[in-house]
Amino acid sequence: METLVLIILGIVIAPVLGGLIAGIDRRLTARLQSRFGPPIVQPFYDVAKLFGKAKVINNFWQVFCAWVYLIAAALSVGLFFAQSDLLLIFFVQAIGAVFLVMGALSTPSPFSQVGAQRELIQILTYEPLLILVFVSMYLVTGSFRIDEILQYSQPLMYELPLMFIVLGYALTIKLRKSPFDFSTSHHAHQEIVKGVLTEFSGPYLGLIEIAHWYETILILGICALFWHTSFVGVVVLLASTYFAELLIDNTMARMTWRWMLGYVWSIGLAMSFVNLIWLYAG
Repeated sequence: METLVLIILGIVIAPVLGGLIAGIDRRLTARLQSRFGPPIVQPFYDVAKLFGKAKVINNFWQVFCAWVYLIAAALSVGLFFAQSDLLLIFFVQAIGAVFLVMGALSTPSPFSQVGAQRELIQILTYEPLLILVFVSMYLVTGSFRIDEILQYSQPLMYELPLMFIVLGYALTIKLRKSPFDFSTSHHAHQEIVKGVLTEFSGPYLGLIEIAHWYETILILGICALFWHTSFVGVVVLLASTYFAELLIDNTMARMTWRWMLGYVWSIGLAMSFVNLIWLYAG
């Protein structure tokens, strides 16, 4: 019963927090670009407006994939709040990510097709890194379960500093920020052609936006596990991490998918192996 309550709590709270983070993101990004920016609650207004628009779809499969993407994102966050198994959470969110790609591929639009292919490449880029991060947590704590990881006596950052940087690559890709935002982007200059999201509109685009808020909370929650022993430490870690993401997003140009695949895998895997060797040597 307690687990069910935690799952429901996570499903209810996460999109609110995700929407607020998206609003803060847009406001800080505007300030970094010498603009005033929209109100922090603007993402909620945007989603409400999307739900008020007409339901224009290409096929039923597109609608089904949008719903699966949202449900998988919400369930993965609910499982995280319930302190479930990290591998289970990983596979649930992976299912949602794949269905987003399938929904984009179900339409004949060339923009949607190319965006879907790029999104698939992004998934293949960050998911092996996430697996390595979870494996490293297991090697330190002896468990994949979040409740048992939280019982570990000291911050994981002490023993897994390089793995946190590797997780940062996954966070940048999941947030679709530069230089890894080539499947779609939330910036104003791409409001017309949005890659993998091109053929999603109205309420179904709203569903995807809410799912993105869930994903943001999930990845930040995983980041929080690296300093789980202190609430203040978690807040400082998450705030500094997200601000670093904003700085990278506003100072880096978009790169090609070949560069992303080669750079993230080479640097990310190298840091992962160095950190794992350090664990064994210690």
